[in-house]
Amino acid sequence: MKSKIDGFLNLVKQRNGNEPEFLQAVEEVAETVIPYIVKNDIYHGKNILLRMVEPERVITFRVCWVDDSGEIQVNRGYRIQMNSAIGPYKGGLRFHPTVNMSILKFLAFEQVFKNSLTTLPMGGGKGGSDFDPKGKSDNEIMRFCHSFMSELFRHIGHNTDVPAGDIGVGAREIGFLFGMYKKISNGFTGVLTGKGMSWGGSLIRPEATGYGNVYFAQKMLEAKGDSFEGKQVVISGSGNVAQYAAEKVLQLGGKVLTLSDSSGYIYDEAGIDDEKLKFVMELKNIKRVRIKEYIETYPTAKYIEGKTPWEVKCDVALPCATQNELNETDAKILLSNGCICVSEGANMPSTKKAIAEFHKAKILFAPGKASNAGGVATSGLEMTQNSLRFNWTRAEVDEKLKDIMSNIHDSCIEFGKDDDGYIDYVKGANIAGFVKVADAMLAQGIV
Repeated sequence: MKSKIDGFLNLVKQRNGNEPEFLQAVEEVAETVIPYIVKNDIYHGKNILLRMVEPERVITFRVCWVDDSGEIQVNRGYRIQMNSAIGPYKGGLRFHPTVNMSILKFLAFEQVFKNSLTTLPMGGGKGGSDFDPKGKSDNEIMRFCHSFMSELFRHIGHNTDVPAGDIGVGAREIGFLFGMYKKISNGFTGVLTGKGMSWGGSLIRPEATGYGNVYFAQKMLEAKGDSFEGKQVVISGSGNVAQYAAEKVLQLGGKVLTLSDSSGYIYDEAGIDDEKLKFVMELKNIKRVRIKEYIETYPTAKYIEGKTPWEVKCDVALPCATQNELNETDAKILLSNGCICVSEGANMPSTKKAIAEFHKAKILFAPGKASNAGGVATSGLEMTQNSLRFNWTRAEVDEKLKDIMSNIHDSCIEFGKDDDGYIDYVKGANIAGFVKVADAMLAQGIV
């Protein structure tokens, strides 16, 4: 089996040698899915996984825009259309200076499995630009988004590819992007998700990824006869996902100790309660300043510069910032401090060696493709509402989100339960996601 896996990975490395994040994502899937393929004749010999790791289409383009000083700026735009076997491409747009082909291909590949797990008819894609919205005026961001969409519009559509937001792309950016798409296409369609409520958006969409991550963690805890009640919870990040993960933890009776950004983290031993969380939302969403400003209003809290919060003693850890933020050393510290559950709110925030430590200790560990699928699931619900020209209530959307996360959890158990009873959620998510896409690919032939 090892030789089969190594042979596959060597072939992928030959084709994608300069894309470490993409190779990391493929390796994690290959190690769990290839043994399953070998045991099931329907997939064996069809090169299904090799077809899955090759994008159906890769689009790159130049984005020229004019800054407030009148100078012309140039960025790169991307869209990776990875797999459309079960529905139109679906996945976010990321605007961040670190964006490159490797990161977007890893995200698009993960998205294929994540979207499959939701049971909604959505393929996988991802896109974005190396443009950095931080420090830009609203007019500069508008000009960039309009220029970006003036090329991207050729490749998307409500039955073809439906982008959403991601890091650096929030309600403001979605609005500018949608406005240009509507003007160019002369049509009002659900071609972007994450829209404002007055123009086609869905209730719960901003909260969905954070809420969904906590719902999934709650299901894992319940499977062990436990809950969030009274749990000490460490969260990384302070953006949309982290904020709403914290909100849901508080609603379920947990105590949130930390939040972070790229400069460092805050540790509030007394707990970040509803009032403090509202203040954080104002800092990050309205003032758009660093998390360290928190301690000016709440001086009993601590700010630790240049570090991540995994050194803080906790019961549950929710990494909600970015890829590879939690390494092997961090994992060992979490375990030594008694952490019993790690649920990923970001995409691939834990390194391979960190995941190995969690599995070795047999704690509850949820990979992002399962635990952070709530965002894209609710995007899918937004697409449905757009098609119906109808909006569900907040309670209705939240209940559908809970059901989806519960179903994903059940699928992970179905395919991930080891002989000793331990639930390998990584294996379960990978195989469950693979099966639906692979069956569709087989049914559609060699295309």
